Amino acid sequence: MSNYLGILQVGDVLLSPDILTEYFACDIAKCGGRCCEEGDAGAPVTMEEIADIEANLDALWPRLSASAQAAIDKGGVAYADPEGELVTCIVNGRDCAFRGPHGCLLRQRPISCHLYPIREKQLGTIPASDTEPAHPLIGLNYHRWAICRDAIERGRREGIRLYQFLREPLIRRFGEAWYQELKTMAEELKQQGIL
Repeated sequence: MSNYLGILQVGDVLLSPDILTEYFACDIAKCGGRCCEEGDAGAPVTMEEIADIEANLDALWPRLSASAQAAIDKGGVAYADPEGELVTCIVNGRDCAFRGPHGCLLRQRPISCHLYPIREKQLGTIPASDTEPAHPLIGLNYHRWAICRDAIERGRREGIRLYQFLREPLIRRFGEAWYQELKTMAEELKQQGIL
């Protein structure tokens, strides 16, 4: 755990300080899950997540809208966006094909959706050492989007910071020990009057 020029580090993950400082708590009742409806690309997905979606597509198919079925028939469950990142299929150039009337239809949401509004980016590779194989250096940033203003207001009102709201997906992605280290960092910054 260290703080270097405003960039925080927990394990091999670099994160922007606003993940600890900003308030955030989704208010789905107010926004209706607009982050699944608006945008110019689908949600980032891994090859494993694509395989999982494809393996469960037959069971999911009857619950998809006709336009989602047509989009998947035409281009598959995922595609490469202009930056070359794999993302979920979208309908009408903006809506996630796997969004139903009451939320995500997928058995398990992609980790990028579960972590939102935190966005993950691979920044490079940490070379192998005598004790560990080479592995990615990950960066986490808070993606600010005007449609999430209700979530910011609710977070402030209820005193919930972004990292607290996203406890479950952060543990899902990085593990309990990593999250406890992040929480300890936040507590130390609070004691220092920074949070």
